[in-house]
Amino acid sequence: MAARFHRPDPRRTVVLGIAGGLTAVFLSAIGMVEEFIKRSLVDPEVVLGYVTIALVPFVFAYVVARPPPVREGIAPVRPGPLTLAAGAVAGLLTASVVSLFVVITTEVNVRGVLQNVSPPLLETLTFHRGVGQGVVWLLVGGTLIGAGGAAVHLIPARYRRPVVLAVVWVLIFGLLQVLIAQIFRGLKVGDTVNPFLYKGSRGLTIHGAITVWIAAFLIALSLEGQREAMRRRLAEATPAVRRNYMLVGLAVALLILAVTPQILGNFLSEVLDLAGIFLLMALGLNIVVGYAGLLDLGYVAFFAVGAYTGAVLTSPSSPEWNPAFTFWAAIPFIMVAAALAGIIVGTPVLRMRGDYLAIVTLGFGEIARILFLSDALKPYFGGAQGIIRVPNISIGPVEFVTSQDFFYIIYALAIVLIYVSWALQHSRVGRAWMAMREDETVAEVMGVNIVAAKLQAFIIGAILASLGGALFAHKIGSIFPHSFNIVVSITVLMCVIVGGMGSIPGVILGAIVLVGAPELLREFSEFKFLLYGALLIFMMQMKPEGLIPSRQRAQELHQDEAAQDAWLRREALGDTEPEPAK
Repeated sequence: MAARFHRPDPRRTVVLGIAGGLTAVFLSAIGMVEEFIKRSLVDPEVVLGYVTIALVPFVFAYVVARPPPVREGIAPVRPGPLTLAAGAVAGLLTASVVSLFVVITTEVNVRGVLQNVSPPLLETLTFHRGVGQGVVWLLVGGTLIGAGGAAVHLIPARYRRPVVLAVVWVLIFGLLQVLIAQIFRGLKVGDTVNPFLYKGSRGLTIHGAITVWIAAFLIALSLEGQREAMRRRLAEATPAVRRNYMLVGLAVALLILAVTPQILGNFLSEVLDLAGIFLLMALGLNIVVGYAGLLDLGYVAFFAVGAYTGAVLTSPSSPEWNPAFTFWAAIPFIMVAAALAGIIVGTPVLRMRGDYLAIVTLGFGEIARILFLSDALKPYFGGAQGIIRVPNISIGPVEFVTSQDFFYIIYALAIVLIYVSWALQHSRVGRAWMAMREDETVAEVMGVNIVAAKLQAFIIGAILASLGGALFAHKIGSIFPHSFNIVVSITVLMCVIVGGMGSIPGVILGAIVLVGAPELLREFSEFKFLLYGALLIFMMQMKPEGLIPSRQRAQELHQDEAAQDAWLRREALGDTEPEPAK
């Protein structure tokens, strides 16, 4: 069937163009652009603030110009002249809204309401060229950037992904300069590579950016044709071959983890330690949410139970009583306390689903924090003063003191819990959880003990979170109630959703990206939760299965899309009557 040119919807183009302008104005008004303008990505001109503004018309124009997906039985469309025109119009509308904002705020002082709309911000938006010339630059630049966003669809399919990935890697190398420069120093090549790639603290050099782009493009291009073949080869492999692949991957991972602290140094190891503790919690919440489908917003309660139990049993400053256990001797008691907490939380919510379950578990999380903070339990948990002097972890004469030392403890435990999660996923219990997640009523009819399955999910998830809490207490050396607020639960849930519910590799990636990256990018700390919200919206709209989805979960989420495609095929053939029941 011959392809025809794509004709973007004019109304949608206008709506998205104006929405892009409002988005750019919002980012400017909250101070993000002015804060990001201080960070250079490529010396001397490419700074994060201008890249943030430029990405808005680029992304909205890309969405406007995106052709509909190819469906069987329907004539495909391909981008053409109208695609570029729609992108340019969307970019022009975005720039027009920003220009109107600049003109109005230049004449009217709005700082009484919008404190971040300052003269330096307006100078940034007008490129330090005055309002008149700056508006012209905005309109021309927005139009060209919008056309560039639409032009991405004109790139042949084989090269489109490598081109975009190469640009993304240039931005990553610019943003994560501290991390990448330290890696090269740890590998003993920093004196040669870093001066070539980076110009002090001012981001990538021009030739360094070009080198990164070319290398990333060539690598992505070489892997592009092999990606599907590798997936097909893995899907067709026998269980023995898959087991060998897993063993090789595990050996490589262990080797990397063994040398990572020495390469990264103390500060970056501290960042990975924090990400590792959240990974332990995310693995537990992945069981509750990803496997069993139970939305728990009070998961921080189990984290707090593990931290306080470990601190009470090991700290010489423990109120009222002082058993002075070692960390390893306290682990069984920590797990028992977490199991009891899982039963206490899980029992009242056995018949609840969805939003009701989320609200009730949120209440339990807040109850736990308030109890640890209360004066009534101060003799046992220290109240607002918390528990201090939590000792370091030791194995015989070896004491783990620094962040590099704790790295090994945290990730050794993470490997064990990853195996536990994987084994549970493929066990009879895991299959019962996933059946319950899809349809609780049908699962119960088919013989799944819903009460036992829910309690098992809460108990195992609580135990995994409590181990993370115990490590947190021993790493920090003291614990206080304010460390266990709802933000912790939301962050862990974000790791599971963004990485991929039910996917262990996805949870690992989510913890590293959402917890580790903000620690490296201090410019983002003030806007972290705004970016989390935007990322959630993007994931729900574009990739609801997560960055690294579970294969089964991805198939379940796309069942409706497959049904819609089948209906469209029947419509194209003139048969829109419902299929007979089988």
